[in-house]
Amino acid sequence: MDPGRKSTSPFFYGWVIVGISVVAMILIYGIRHSFAVFFSPILDEFGWSRANISVMFSLNIFVYGLLAPVAGILADRWRARRVVPLGVMILALATAGCAFARELWHFYFLFGILMPLGSAFSGWPILAPTLMNWFEKKRGLVLGLGQMGGGLSFVYSMFVELLILEWGWRSTYLALAGFLVFLLFPLYLLFFQYHPRDKGLRPYGFGERAAFPRSPEASTHHPEVREWTLRQVMRTYQLWVLVLSYALYWGIGGYLVLAHQVKFAEDAGYSSMFSVSVFALFGSMVFVGQLCGFLSDLIGREKTATLATGLSIGALWALLSVRDTSQPWLLYFFSICFGCGGGLFTPTIFASLADIFHGRHFGAVAGLLLTGMGAGGAIGPWLGGYLFDIYGSYINAFILCIICIALAGICFWIAAPGKTKQGWAR
Repeated sequence: MDPGRKSTSPFFYGWVIVGISVVAMILIYGIRHSFAVFFSPILDEFGWSRANISVMFSLNIFVYGLLAPVAGILADRWRARRVVPLGVMILALATAGCAFARELWHFYFLFGILMPLGSAFSGWPILAPTLMNWFEKKRGLVLGLGQMGGGLSFVYSMFVELLILEWGWRSTYLALAGFLVFLLFPLYLLFFQYHPRDKGLRPYGFGERAAFPRSPEASTHHPEVREWTLRQVMRTYQLWVLVLSYALYWGIGGYLVLAHQVKFAEDAGYSSMFSVSVFALFGSMVFVGQLCGFLSDLIGREKTATLATGLSIGALWALLSVRDTSQPWLLYFFSICFGCGGGLFTPTIFASLADIFHGRHFGAVAGLLLTGMGAGGAIGPWLGGYLFDIYGSYINAFILCIICIALAGICFWIAAPGKTKQGWAR
């Protein structure tokens, strides 16, 4: 089959890739994001400090961030269809291993090191460039749709809580590993395609930019498409400012809250099921925010990022106001606003990165963005537990989150992706 031909079918296979991404994100990141649900039973059984237990989560995010560019490079240079099934199996083995953990270092190795290795080689570091390969148009929308599973992975934690209540936390880890082996592994093996040319197709919207006439002067002085080298990408300030923005927003601000919000609600007097249900509502709202990823295509990347950070800051102010069980609406308000903000921010920043740097090295570049998140995540969850151990509350930790998210919005405007056409970065 001619790899350059267009499909004659009315259905574009790229939407299958989007669907696979949704399922993969739920099953892969549902394990990481269920950390807050496992937090209480592990704390009750072993009696370790909150800071020590939180290191599991911090280490997971940090190692994931370090490995994300490696996964992206392998996807660019090797056959991604070989990489992702291997990643799923590593993740499944690490998850099953947690069921037999008895010492703190067991969790550090399994949850903190081996699990992010599997996640990086089967998750978003490969799925993001895959989606960009399949779509040249509507990238904000497609990234939002592809990330929906990330939002639903928080809802997945409600299912995990039910399993823990019924079977215990150890058996639940075994069940989660089984879902990876029997659902995700065959899905990747049978249907995943890294690039449309692997099926003899072209990306969605291929060549449409070239249909617009441009003056010879514009062609001479402002080339619309530039094939970046990794060295050139690494020398642009836009890359590093976007990496810093993602580190501040999700690495420190987002994951600090996510690691501790269930325990925070339980400390305020709410039941474990109610606390997890609020966590699930947050995930549903992340899903809604990701569905609104198309807003960055309509109103611009910077304005959309500002909306996302504003919603998140408002949500954290509500969380700071929670003192007891007398005002549950504050937790609902937090979940709705923080979820929508977080869901909107991720596809917006990845679409911004694609606007500037999309090309054959985009997998590695997208991985660097996740490295920033990992660097921030190495600090956030642990710092939240450490500040609680010192002060006996999460107030200082949540104020720190507000500051980090506000700085993330400022960094986004400095990067100015809306003013930088592809190939114009300096």
